[in-house]
Amino acid sequence: MAAGFKTVEPLEYYRRFLKENCRPDGRELGEFRATTVNLGSITTADGSALVKLGNTTVICGIKAEFSAPPVDATNKGYIVPDVDLPPLCSARFRPGPPGEEAQAVSQFIADVIENSQIIMKEDLCIVNGKLAWVLYCDIICLDYDGNILDACTFALLAALKNVQLPAVAINEETGLAEVNLKQKTPLNIRKYPVATSFAIFDDTLLIVDPTAEEEDLATGTVTIVTDEEGRLCSVHKPGGSPLTGAKLQDCITRAITRHKEVKQLMDKVIKSIKTQ
Repeated sequence: MAAGFKTVEPLEYYRRFLKENCRPDGRELGEFRATTVNLGSITTADGSALVKLGNTTVICGIKAEFSAPPVDATNKGYIVPDVDLPPLCSARFRPGPPGEEAQAVSQFIADVIENSQIIMKEDLCIVNGKLAWVLYCDIICLDYDGNILDACTFALLAALKNVQLPAVAINEETGLAEVNLKQKTPLNIRKYPVATSFAIFDDTLLIVDPTAEEEDLATGTVTIVTDEEGRLCSVHKPGGSPLTGAKLQDCITRAITRHKEVKQLMDKVIKSIKTQ
């Protein structure tokens, strides 16, 4: 290297920005990236949504199928989430079976569905003990640039809002299900869970909506999931720097504010579709 030039470690480079309450992409520490959502992106699915959070792009397609209800819960249906992080979305992921990160995100989404009660599984029962809906929620990352949990949670919620299920009746003579595709009804979405993620720098500094590079440099991350009533649905913190009670409360307060922004965006998109 030429004399007079010094290499700057990536973390030190970020610290210089953070001291000025600024980030390399121009955002303030508490500023989210631009967020967009499109509904009905997959015409062959029963419901779908495409969400962009900065450069992070995910798409969720939902397919509804018939199944027998669980033996131990004959009046319930199923919601089966699966998150795919293919090599196409980032060089950090390799071909083959789902890696640890994809499995962790899938489990996070499953926990959000269960804890928030976004849909009551009883609403997916068609005939008690005989027939129920299974909602396969496939979430695929098309472009990865950090904060995958927020993007996947938003895409799931938007796709579920887009689902229209046909009317189903059991033929008494044949015992088979008869589907009326002309008569469809939306899902009964009971809660609106929204995830808000933070990266922790130097054990004390919090930034919202981290990029992939910021996640790699951070000393920890935490994701807060709240619903429209400000109720805490989940706190996801996979190790890293600990948070004080005051810092955690700050995260929850910011998450509640972020929820209102996402809800307004969702309502605006749904309203624009209805008026078309």
